[in-house]
Amino acid sequence: MMIRTAARRRAAATAATACALALALTACSGTTKDSVEKDTSNAGNAAEADPNAPLKKDLKLAFLPKQINNPYEKIVDEAGIAAAKEYGGTGKEVGPSDANASSQVSYINTLIQQRQDAILIAANDPNAVCGPLKQAMKKNIKVVAYDSDTAKDCRQVFINQAGSEEIGRSLVQHLGEQVGYQGRVAILSATQNATNQNTWIEFMKDELKLPKYKKMQLVKVAYGDDADQKSFQQTQGLLQAYPDLKGIISPTTVGIAAAARYLSDSSYKGKVVLNGLGTPNQMRKYVKDGTVEQFSLWNPEELGYLGSYAAAALASGQITGAQGEKFKAGKLGEYTIGKDGEVILGEPTVFDKKNIDTFDF
Repeated sequence: MMIRTAARRRAAATAATACALALALTACSGTTKDSVEKDTSNAGNAAEADPNAPLKKDLKLAFLPKQINNPYEKIVDEAGIAAAKEYGGTGKEVGPSDANASSQVSYINTLIQQRQDAILIAANDPNAVCGPLKQAMKKNIKVVAYDSDTAKDCRQVFINQAGSEEIGRSLVQHLGEQVGYQGRVAILSATQNATNQNTWIEFMKDELKLPKYKKMQLVKVAYGDDADQKSFQQTQGLLQAYPDLKGIISPTTVGIAAAARYLSDSSYKGKVVLNGLGTPNQMRKYVKDGTVEQFSLWNPEELGYLGSYAAAALASGQITGAQGEKFKAGKLGEYTIGKDGEVILGEPTVFDKKNIDTFDF
């Protein structure tokens, strides 16, 4: 019995020694595939950027818009997918048919399973998508937000159309000039949770506090949920509730087109000023028939193009998303990453009768 006990002690001591030695190399407690992936991804995220690294070939990118049937986001995504072909990658667009806060979650989970190299997302809600996006980054899938940002720790880079403050304030400035800085005005937004919409609206409200707008009153912010029919109905509702309304700002391409359609066939045409963000192809007829005098937007094709190259630079190790890093975006030239991983495309363009026929998107 004593011999057996001693033998057992020696065996246990030998096993403990072996475990201690192995621990220095791996982990004696049993390493799983998931923990290896987690460790690898963390190391990749902590790695320094190599601006001279070549863009990897055969990168797989997935664009996840707010809605798969949104005409504006279709332009953005198709341009990004085309850009991927320039550097030898492939892209695709997937997404929900509605813009609900959690509608994008299942698509992110599927893209993780498919092992995409990068996910580019226009978030319907800044926080609802965070859980799965963080899981994607743990698996070394790069995440780029565009058009509408996620929470900052849920992606590496955010491609912003233009400075948020510039967009919000400029829309109020344009409308103020058109209504003579007096009268009741309203905002027709997309969804209540849309990051970009809410940021712009906050700057609109702040701009309206300036003395020159003291005779202008913001009476309501309505939400059309980026749905054409609901936006149309919300426009009708605003004018029924406020028949003396002087102007509407709609910082969404779906909303402004629906509002213009309503105004064009109503007694309010030429009496209520409509301004906001739209595409030339959607708004051309309303500019030419006098329903809308002017509206603004950046080039959505360039937004998708820039997002695609940013995702490729991340996936290739050229950048990590840190402030001050630079990367080349094909024909658009070089861009610098700003605070909180933000990259700004450029200034928006104002469209009117003089220039609208020179644009086709």
